Amino acid sequence: MGLPALAVAALTLGVVALGSRGLHLDGLADTADGLGASYDRAKALDVMRRGDSGPTGVATLVFVLLVQVGALAGAISAGHGAAAAVAGVLAGRCTLSLACARGVPSARDEGLGATVAGSVPIPATVVVAAVAAALTTLAPGIAWWRGPLAIALGYLVVALLLIRCTRRLGGITGDVLGAGVETATATVLLTLAP
Repeated sequence: MGLPALAVAALTLGVVALGSRGLHLDGLADTADGLGASYDRAKALDVMRRGDSGPTGVATLVFVLLVQVGALAGAISAGHGAAAAVAGVLAGRCTLSLACARGVPSARDEGLGATVAGSVPIPATVVVAAVAAALTTLAPGIAWWRGPLAIALGYLVVALLLIRCTRRLGGITGDVLGAGVETATATVLLTLAP
């Protein structure tokens, strides 16, 4: 269509967001608002439960979307945009196995986090990560080592988010799951950008 790489990247990520009805983006904004709201666990969880987005959530959302779009535009310009987009989106979803791994608690007694917390056996989490890393070695136009590195970094970022949320909120919520998906996607796209 002759569109600039930046426009193609924005449209691609817009379609992905539309496909999930913005659920993961909402989770990212709510998690950022909760972590930035108060050091009181109950208040932070209450902020996350509300339907509105505060300044911390909006700023985080804009930042992560800019990173995703800019990184995907770089991959498009380098000639491997489709492979990077697929790897980023799938890797973001694969990290859900880590967020739902045994030993990761729920922050609340109800909600999506309570339903899925601790539901994935550790060996299954390792297999999902290994398969995702192995599949990226086949990505056209991307050096064989760069894909597994991107997956590893995506999982690392989600692990750090989980540590923060477990210490601060007491565990995961559905919003934390969405935040993990979006931050992992951004990390993988950024790693695959050049």
